[in-house]
Amino acid sequence: MKWIKRDSPDYHQARKVFNAMIDRRPAVIAQCFNDADVTEALRYGRENSLPIAVRAGGHSVAGMSTNDDGIVIDVRHMKSIQVDPESGIVTAGAGLTCGEFDRATQAHGLAVTGGRVSTTGIAGFTLGGGSGWLERSFGFACDSLVSVNLVTADGDRVTASARENPELFWALHGGGGNFGVATSFTFQAHRLGPVVHAGMWLWPAEAATDVSRAFRDLAVAAPDNVGLALVYFTAPPEPFMPEQMVGKMATLIVYLYAGDPEEGSEHARPFRELGPAVDLVEDTTYAEFQCSLDDPPDHYNYWSADYHNDLPDEALDVFVDSALHLPDATSQQLIARWGGAVGGNAAAATPLINRNAAWVSHPYGISPTPEEGQLAKTWVKDFRGKIAPYATGGVWLNFIGNEGQERIRAAFGDQNYARLARVKREFDPQNVFRGNQNILPAEG
Repeated sequence: MKWIKRDSPDYHQARKVFNAMIDRRPAVIAQCFNDADVTEALRYGRENSLPIAVRAGGHSVAGMSTNDDGIVIDVRHMKSIQVDPESGIVTAGAGLTCGEFDRATQAHGLAVTGGRVSTTGIAGFTLGGGSGWLERSFGFACDSLVSVNLVTADGDRVTASARENPELFWALHGGGGNFGVATSFTFQAHRLGPVVHAGMWLWPAEAATDVSRAFRDLAVAAPDNVGLALVYFTAPPEPFMPEQMVGKMATLIVYLYAGDPEEGSEHARPFRELGPAVDLVEDTTYAEFQCSLDDPPDHYNYWSADYHNDLPDEALDVFVDSALHLPDATSQQLIARWGGAVGGNAAAATPLINRNAAWVSHPYGISPTPEEGQLAKTWVKDFRGKIAPYATGGVWLNFIGNEGQERIRAAFGDQNYARLARVKREFDPQNVFRGNQNILPAEG
């Protein structure tokens, strides 16, 4: 255990989180190296009546991995990982990032759905569901869980699995950090790679409408092995970028085939026939592809998200118009194709509703200055108002900031929320773990 207080020389570096919009000052940071450290940190926090936050990757855009004047239980040093190449069983410490997990599992040709940003911590990612490029093939990260070890508010160490604490195990498939401090995760990994056919195609702004409509139609027809997203962004000054596109809005299709690279190249052909200005889709390693869209650190972030069953031309026009008015050079707009293993049998076994939605949209306000961050926040909110007629009302909580109880309930539905609240009452009746997308304990 390492205790970091406000007068410690490394305090400011230790308290810093991914989103520069979040500038909080906890009273103490407890850097934990094992389960016993977590138990000790929880005891200290409760004995001193300190608000408790739990930090793994620190990638929570809402800043839920820190607080003011409380204790932050920091598990980033808990990075152990054991991979069984034969069975595909992987046990991973809660401090690992998705990139670290991918590199360890890909050494054996194994993968679990990981975040679209490799610096995301596996803990908050998985507990929130775990949406990524492989989801249409393998489901969300939580769908691959075998068990979770965690420390409860009372300091008890418990294991949740299909046989042991099954209600808690169900709740951990999307219910977030409401029930305890997760210290390790055991997954059933899937065979993949290490080489896949993946990458990006880019088009200039004037092609945005035509490419968006073609993408929608091709994505609907694509097999489940194909992971896809449509992204609107500002073209950066990279060596591969045509000079006339730099600094202007561009349209990008992200493509990943979870299977044989030759098959992936064949399934990529209809997208290539759209005539991209830049073709970066090729045979590459999955671990490298996973790092290709990492967002910049030290930026001011405000994100949101919505689900969509359909994307008529009128809805795509809203996306394109919003993208033509990006608030700065780093903000983005994303539409991810769902379907495949996202829905189906796995959906019924988790608290997350609306898993049968066809699409999820995700406006990212990502700005280099506080002033631009506020403009980006306004841009995100304006877009959500305009796209609302085409949204289902459901939401993916890992994609949003602090938008209140109504949005939390929208992620689960009334019935599942009530069930989660009963689990919360059993394992955290005093709502010690409330620095999250908070589920309130059921009464009684």
